[in-house]
Amino acid sequence: MWVIADRLAVSERIGGHGFQHRKIRREEEINWLKRGAQVTSVITLLPGNQNLAAYRDAGLSARQVMISERPTPQDAERVFKAVHEELSDPTARVLVHGEVINDDLAGLLAGYLVWSGMVGQPIMAVSLVEEILRRPLGPEGRSLVPS
Repeated sequence: MWVIADRLAVSERIGGHGFQHRKIRREEEINWLKRGAQVTSVITLLPGNQNLAAYRDAGLSARQVMISERPTPQDAERVFKAVHEELSDPTARVLVHGEVINDDLAGLLAGYLVWSGMVGQPIMAVSLVEEILRRPLGPEGRSLVPS
């Protein structure tokens, strides 16, 4: 799902999460990301090194930004900087993923829009991300959006 058209996307863990994760599904999804969506870089928020080698083997830039189970403003800042660094290449198409698309991930995306200056008002960034993800953003996610 594109948050910034053809530049910044979001998804759940590639290959599915939990018991639904399958190697063949992961390989198919990575292939689609590279060839179909033309993603060039993946930022994973997962705590382990899951999928990093598979992303790199497929020729994608891959980095891990570990965040707490309950992300802090410091975690958010690290995510914002990583996304910003990846997007500094004008040809980059970046995917950010966690285990699932939840309030924390949505809040980090809305927060990045404000932090980067792309959206001036936090309420507008929250509204945009809610519309894109088709889900409301709760207080945990909203707490990650700089004011």
